[in-house]
Amino acid sequence: MQYLDFEKELEQLDSNIENLKNPFENTGLSSLNNEEIQKAQSEIDKKTSVIYQSLDGWKKTKVARHSERPKSNFYIENIFEHFQPISGDRLFGEDEAIIAGFAKLENQSVLVLGQEKGSDTESRLKRNFGMMRPEGYRKCIRLMKLAEKFKIPVITFIDTPGAYPGKGAEERGQAEAIAKSIDCCLSVSQPIISVVIGEGGSGGAIALATSNKVLMLEHAIYSVISPEGCASILWKDASKSKEAAESMQITAQNLLGHQIIDEIIQEPLGGAHRNPKEAAIHIKQSLVENLKSFSGKSADEILKERKNKFLSIGTKLPEEINIFNHENAMYFSRKSFIKNKKAFIILGASVLVAAIMWWLY
Repeated sequence: MQYLDFEKELEQLDSNIENLKNPFENTGLSSLNNEEIQKAQSEIDKKTSVIYQSLDGWKKTKVARHSERPKSNFYIENIFEHFQPISGDRLFGEDEAIIAGFAKLENQSVLVLGQEKGSDTESRLKRNFGMMRPEGYRKCIRLMKLAEKFKIPVITFIDTPGAYPGKGAEERGQAEAIAKSIDCCLSVSQPIISVVIGEGGSGGAIALATSNKVLMLEHAIYSVISPEGCASILWKDASKSKEAAESMQITAQNLLGHQIIDEIIQEPLGGAHRNPKEAAIHIKQSLVENLKSFSGKSADEILKERKNKFLSIGTKLPEEINIFNHENAMYFSRKSFIKNKKAFIILGASVLVAAIMWWLY
């Protein structure tokens, strides 16, 4: 297993327990000591719990990007039955960064769209690291319209650093494809449920996450730009990524508090990569329950709920608002903003009068 930089203690503890489980490889040991193994495992669980309960935005970013974290392909294989993949956008070609097809979930037909990063060097190159091209979004649009025709709910798995920014993708209309995908999501009359399983990056993610229900795994992230990209723009320094991750409020816990997502799906202790099967079970349970919530609702109700959900984002501001610039963070409240508003008006009027006087004389 690959250990992250904040998991060094876990690496040592795991090494100790492996030695206890393989006594014949160690001088002086000839039998398993189950009591010692249980004690060591208990210590690992406690330490893992402490570490993962105190993860900040930057550490969660590292967990969300973990190379062994289960991908869409794994979840599709372990959650759904009778999955039938469908390829091509009928306009240009196939995009391997998105897995798409129809399947069964507890005897319910569903359309599954999963952004796929790949799990090794070969598959990552094939999948373009989860960065979709225009033909990928157009394939999704085609299939969402097909799902609407046959009254089939849509489930999307979000895991991408963002849409592919390559020359060919731009020439084929990347921005237009993303915009049309968002428009299609807002127009489909069947329920859409999105699950952010790893990285939810920028327009590449929102193009398939404009949904009735947006769910996130406990240690996933969802943001308008990567922490590194934000740091490079605001501070001109990529080493400020940790500060950027905290400022952008990219964790599932932050986003649930801001009412941008609807539910956090609990991960196994130590992250989904430590027990992918258990993570798949949790996701399946959540999907089944959320699909049931649409039972008996009309197409108009489903559409209205989805549109109102996104129109309401940002309208319920907290009493205190954090405003960050590239040098420091200034703290404002509504009362102080109203108080300062008069000063801004007076200053603006003074500048205007001075400009008029200068122009006249």
